[in-house]
Amino acid sequence: MPENHQIPVKNLKLYKKSPAPWTLKGEGIMLIYKFSKKWVETNANLPEHLKGKFRGGLGYVMLVDYYISPVGSYKELLFIPGKFAPYFKQSITKIYVSSEVSTQNGHTNWGIPKETLPFSWEKSEGKELIQVKVGDISIFSCEVTCGGFQLPISTSLLPIDLHQLWDGVNFFTKPSASGWGKLATLKNLHIDPAYFPDISSQKPLFAIKINPITIKFPEAKYAM
Repeated sequence: MPENHQIPVKNLKLYKKSPAPWTLKGEGIMLIYKFSKKWVETNANLPEHLKGKFRGGLGYVMLVDYYISPVGSYKELLFIPGKFAPYFKQSITKIYVSSEVSTQNGHTNWGIPKETLPFSWEKSEGKELIQVKVGDISIFSCEVTCGGFQLPISTSLLPIDLHQLWDGVNFFTKPSASGWGKLATLKNLHIDPAYFPDISSQKPLFAIKINPITIKFPEAKYAM
């Protein structure tokens, strides 16, 4: 497995603190997977406290373009492998956003290990071209198309219940989301596995383009 690269933070000055709860609105793409234990242990960018503790469940890759949030508009790419012992909750093991203020608030509010990188998200004639870069290196890119009937989508059907460990604190958060979705297809997927879990060998159960989407992040519960 390639070395896990960390993105250097250039500016750790005071940032706009925006405590939970948050309500965010935008549109996005959700890929739903059922990963094997072997694949997760090898490829899912697990921190030390999650190694050897994978317990299955649904995994997610999400790309979201937030138009409205308490810290302004930003874009997001995240990976959730599934559930882990001992809490049998999901964990985000890799996440990039396009806003440093979102990154810093994600750390302090929910223990989410956000890193900040620039995104390109072009939308035209029924397709979307999305790219995340480190300098001149493309670490994630894909083309997304969608079609068919719109169906209601919510976390009652695709639940997310998070446990994150950050700076020695356990954060427990159960976000809720709702919106309208169409079946989607990913093409021309490129991933640099040094920066993001390489899902190119994994076939999703299905993919959904959700527009609009509303996500609510409540205040986390904490434990040392």
